[in-house]
Amino acid sequence: MLLNALPLLAPLFLLAAAFAPRFLQGVTVRKGALLAEQATLGTIAIAVLSAIVLAINDSGDSFLIGLFGFGLSVRLDIVSVIMLLLVTFIGWVVVRYARTYLDGEERQDAFTFWLLATLSAVLLLVQSGNVVQFVGAWIATSMCLHKLLLFYPERVAAQRAAHKKFVIARIGDVAVIGAAILLISTYGTTQISSILAQAGQGTGGGLALGAAALLALAAILKSAQFPTHGWLTEVMEAPTPVSALLHAGVVNAGGFALIRFADVMLLSPLVLAILVMVGGFTALFGGLVMLTQPTVKASLAWSTIAQMGFMILQCGLALFPLALLHIVAHSLYKAHAFLSAGNAVQNVAAIRKPGPVAVPNLGAVTRAFLVALVIYGLVYLVLGLGFDFGGKSPQAVALGAILIFGVAYLLAQGFADEAPRALTQRTAAYAATVTVSYLVLQRASEWLTAGTLPSTPQAGALEWALILLAMFSFGLVALAQATLPLWSYHPAAQGLRVHLSNGLYINAISDRVMGGWKRTSSNKGAAQ
Repeated sequence: MLLNALPLLAPLFLLAAAFAPRFLQGVTVRKGALLAEQATLGTIAIAVLSAIVLAINDSGDSFLIGLFGFGLSVRLDIVSVIMLLLVTFIGWVVVRYARTYLDGEERQDAFTFWLLATLSAVLLLVQSGNVVQFVGAWIATSMCLHKLLLFYPERVAAQRAAHKKFVIARIGDVAVIGAAILLISTYGTTQISSILAQAGQGTGGGLALGAAALLALAAILKSAQFPTHGWLTEVMEAPTPVSALLHAGVVNAGGFALIRFADVMLLSPLVLAILVMVGGFTALFGGLVMLTQPTVKASLAWSTIAQMGFMILQCGLALFPLALLHIVAHSLYKAHAFLSAGNAVQNVAAIRKPGPVAVPNLGAVTRAFLVALVIYGLVYLVLGLGFDFGGKSPQAVALGAILIFGVAYLLAQGFADEAPRALTQRTAAYAATVTVSYLVLQRASEWLTAGTLPSTPQAGALEWALILLAMFSFGLVALAQATLPLWSYHPAAQGLRVHLSNGLYINAISDRVMGGWKRTSSNKGAAQ
């Protein structure tokens, strides 16, 4: 139990580095930033050591630093270790980037302080061994992020985004607090592992169902799901490191909460169905709006909204291991994308070559979709011979098919009449490689989390209806994207593009509701 408490050192390292410039003489702003980077390297080492402890001793809880179930404790299992490794690594990258990005800024010391404070709160969240710590870390994460969003408090757009996020976050906090109270009342303990063990046996009754509903609401609000997504598209007013930091367990904390309390969520199929519909719609909506954005960072923000929607969809389908895989893959990719956004235009210009563009017709697109599904089926069968893919849940099979729709778009370019044979062969090879990689990673995530996360339950009538609806919806959008050159110049399409580029004006509506347009510099101090 003593070694299980090792992860608690990680947030302590960061907090020590955050407060050092304020209490130690001779620690300048630049030295403080360097100390922050060194502290994050220390947290990576702690995360690696925690993984070794888990491999040797298996899952377990640490002792409680507190009384009567209130205090600090660690739940050391594969979920917390993966998140610890992810958050500490991205945290180190962001802190290192911010050290040079903000060098010379007047308030660099304040930014470094709140950056480390946010990372500390996230680390406490992902390793929480009791619901009291979980709630406290959940709230602290939002509060610290609020300070970062207002790093340039004179910017009206930054005030509006921070105000919007503040209101939404407080509603989410109330939901999490309510869920914690219901869970403690139902199961008579604050220990998360004990709650999950009892919920896994199907106990809990109406109070547990209420807790599942409140957790779902908190996740929807935390992960910027429609129609509460507007703040995420406006955080471009904050420094670039903040955008990358969001993917270190901040905006994806909603998905983590659903994964951590997966056994509780399985008690309510209705709540899971709602998550599928909200997450699926957000994914489709965010993906379409992303295609119409004129700037790189705005496009990345809408992409994050879409990806968070897909993560919530996976949780709704009870594919919790795949949702965890999604968090890791998307966080690493998107953090890098934001930090390298400044070079995006130059990179595109460097690789762009003149020449004819292969535009696929409807026949080529149809063949591409059929071939993509055939490749998926063949790879699935071949891997099934050696990796025990037989007996997979229909939810997992359907999710793979949805992801393969993206491969069809790539194949369509190679199947166009103007496409050279080399392009056709290359796209087919890419399609097979992507399919194999996805299925191997899918299997690896399920193997790693076996015994920690619950298995996907057998699909009933409701689940089958949601599976078919999701496949149809994503297939239709993928088809529309693949055939975009054939209909994009139609007047109706041009009008739709204008509306989509403005996010169907949901932001404007939410600004009106929350009074965002009325905020002026006179009340910016209150927001801080």
